[in-house]
Parts: sequence; C-alpha cells; structure tokens
Amino acid sequence: MTLLWLTAMIPQARPPTCSSNKAGGCKSATGGQMAILISALALMSVGNGGLSCSLAFGADQVNRKDNPNNRRVLEIFFSWYYASAAISVIIALTGIVYIQDHLGWKVGYGVPAALMLLSTVSFLLASPLYVKNKVESSLFTGFVQVIVVAYKNRKLPLPPNNSPEHYHHKKESDLVVPTDKLSFLNRACVIKDREQEIASDGSASNPWKLCTVDQVEELKAIIKVIPLWSTGIMMSVNIGGSFGLLQAKSLDRHITSHFQVPPGSFSVVMVLTIFLWIALYDRAILPLASKIRGKPVRISAKRRMGLGLFFSFIHLVTSAIVESVRRRRAIKEGYLNNANGVLHMSAMWLFPQLCLGGIAEAFNAIGQNEFYYTEFPRTMSSVAASLSGLGMAAGNLVSSFVFSVVQNATSRGGKEGWVLDNINKGRYDKYYWVISGLSALNIVYYLICSWAYGPTVEQVQVRKLGEENGSRELEPSTEFRNGSQVDKEFQISKENGSKEEEELTR
Repeated sequence: MTLLWLTAMIPQARPPTCSSNKAGGCKSATGGQMAILISALALMSVGNGGLSCSLAFGADQVNRKDNPNNRRVLEIFFSWYYASAAISVIIALTGIVYIQDHLGWKVGYGVPAALMLLSTVSFLLASPLYVKNKVESSLFTGFVQVIVVAYKNRKLPLPPNNSPEHYHHKKESDLVVPTDKLSFLNRACVIKDREQEIASDGSASNPWKLCTVDQVEELKAIIKVIPLWSTGIMMSVNIGGSFGLLQAKSLDRHITSHFQVPPGSFSVVMVLTIFLWIALYDRAILPLASKIRGKPVRISAKRRMGLGLFFSFIHLVTSAIVESVRRRRAIKEGYLNNANGVLHMSAMWLFPQLCLGGIAEAFNAIGQNEFYYTEFPRTMSSVAASLSGLGMAAGNLVSSFVFSVVQNATSRGGKEGWVLDNINKGRYDKYYWVISGLSALNIVYYLICSWAYGPTVEQVQVRKLGEENGSRELEPSTEFRNGSQVDKEFQISKENGSKEEEELTR
C-alpha cells in the first residue's frame, strides 16, 4: 500500500496526465513506472495470501476442547469474523471511495496505507498474547508419503482396529488407530517390523516406509471433504462482468428529487444484509429458538452450507424474474435499441435479490469455514481457512466457462446471442434461468454428498456423549455426593455384609 501511495505522491513514479501532454494524447508509462505499479500489486497479493490465515489463527485463540461450549464459541467467532469483514467492505465501498473521489489519490491511497501500518503495529504489540501452534512438517509432503507407502503395502493384510500396537502413532496424539473409512490408506501406518521401522525416539526410521495415523487421517479428511467443498463452487457462479452495474443504471435510482444512489453502490446492500443477518441470527433467532424449545438450539455447519445453497437458488430465481420484468418494461417504453435509457421502474426491485444473495452468502460461507475448521485436524487449520477462497476462484472459472458455452450456443448460425452490450436486446433473464437450473442440480448434488459424507466430528462427539450419559444413568454414581455421605453408605454396606457372613456361618 505504501508503494502504491508513492506512485500518487511522486510525479516521476507515474505517467503524466493526458491533458498535460503538449504533444496531445496520452503518454504511456515507462518500464520503471510499470515495474513500481506491478511490484505494489504483487506485494499486495502476497500479503493477502498471508492474511487469509487470520481466520484459522483467530480460531486457534478461542478453540478450547475442554470447554463444553466450544462449538458455540467457534460458531460465534466465525460469524463475527465474517461480519467484521462485511463492515470493512462497506467502509471501503463508501468511505474510502468517497475520499478518493473528493480528496484525490494522494489522500485516497494514504488512508489505507496508514490503516495497514496501524494494523501491523497492533498485531506486533499483541503478539506475545497469542496462542501459537508449533510448526509441523510439510502437509503436502505427508500426503505424498501416505499415498506412496499405502501403494507399497497394498497387499498387506490390515490388523484389527482395536489393536493400537499395530499402528504407528505420535506419543502425544489422540489418534492411536485409523478410522474405518478409506481403509486402503490405513496400510501406510501399519507396523511390519517394529525394530527396523521405529527409531529410539519413537518416530519412524524412514517416513517413506511408515507413516503416522495422523498423516493418514489428514489425507482422508481432504479426500472426504472435496465433494462437499465442490458444492460451494456454485455460490460464485454468476453472470459477472458489468451486468449488475448496467442493470442498476437502467433503473430509477432516486431516493429524493435531488439525490440518486450511484449504480456501483448497490452491492453494499448485499454486504449490509450479511452483517445484519449474522447479528439477527446470533443475537435474536437462536436465543429465541432456544427459549421456545427449552434447550440450546443451533444449526450444524453442514446444514448451514445447504441452507446457503438453497437461498442462492432462490436468489437466482428472483434475479431471473426481476430481469424479465425489467426487460419487458424497457421494450414497452421503447428502449429496445437504447441501452442508456432510464426506465420508469424503481431500483428497489433489485433489493430482494441482493438481500437473498447476502443471506445465502452468510449461511454458506460461514458454514463452510466452520465445517472445514472443525472437521480437519488442527495441523490443517490453514488449509481449512483457504478452501473457501479456493472455491470462489473455481467458481469464477466455472462462470467464465458457462459464459462461453452460452454465448457460443446462442449465437450459432449468425444469430444474436443472449449476451449483448445492449442489455435490453440481450436475454440475460434466460441466462439467469440457466444458472438457476444449475443451482437446483447443485442442491441435489449437495444432498448426495452430505449423505455420503456421513456423521460429522460434532455429531460423533454428541453421540458418544449421549452413550456415556446413558451408561452413567444405569450405574450408581457418587459424583455429586459429598465424601462423608459416601463413607457412611460404605460403612452401612460393610456392616450388612458382616451380619450376612455370620448367618451364613451358623
């Protein structure tokens, strides 16, 4: 940000404005000027890649397995982390843009640079207070090792899962035997010859011949999650481009007779909906539902992912209907060949689809982040935090592919396709219906993947807790009785036993 700010502060770091060029026209940037600009953008990309780990790092600060309310604490953290990001986007799209438009680029780039400096100093000052997990070996190297060793041992018979002595595991690990799912990978951690394969410190003599149970389960976690992760790709599939901007420009955006909302500011509605929905869900809906049912109520992360996909489908259907109405109105008012005409139709028509899109994003994105973090081992928390962003990137690629297919299919034979610069002549409503159909198929795909995934870590833990509570109810418990009462009862039973012994002797 500082380097980008310097391009605005130092005249030699940027090409002259077109109006100041005496020869007329615009002068291109020199190689050095382009190098400064590209370096600034590259550094921002690298920095953003590091900042993506802040989600997992923040979750590590509040994650306490011994806390009975740990799940709820994590849910609250993920929700408000996303809410704070939404607030940041709103500030960026309104306050920072306003500064750049009215005070120029020197102040416009200077303010974000100053905020980044403040953020960095705050982070470093608080650094001694943070929980910092110990750095492990390369995760992806471990994946390759598991695949290689499992293939080498493909003919090896698997020992029973109730015999931890046959499996290699870390001393401090909770995982002593592998799970039953994807059992062909379990051969990677089977000990064949303890003397040759295990070193004196308990580690594997050769990690390319013997892996740990943790390594096997980490690879399983990735493989199991991939189908469910792929359902989130559809969340980022949209028309894209500048269609939303052109659609808003064609509608009446006046709030008063003298003020109209800029077309680029309508995206703030979606972001604001995300923030408001998170606050309402966390502070009103869940507490009210818990009060009505008389016990804590929460929606699992996996179900929230599904709800997000459902609301995304409704969002796309609503968008298709609104665009159909808008296009018919444009034709009726004689704007078929005039893309710049403003219709007698309020821009408020866009609000329902934007609000539905915000609710879909709030459910799915937060659900995804929480799901990955809780399902993956702690050593994979950074991978868990990056999967949601990876899905967005994949969604943008799928959007480009769908765009190309639709454009080529509809413009075949010299016909005008659905995608045109003139949105009144184009058939973006039909394009929305195509994406809606894909979204409906994606919901069915999600239900299949969710069923195939089976119970989550949370559901397994709840089931175990229920079984433990059930067994405790069947057995006499002294957990909540004081010591004197227990001693007294023991003494009575001892005396009764002595009397029975005397009678038996007679």
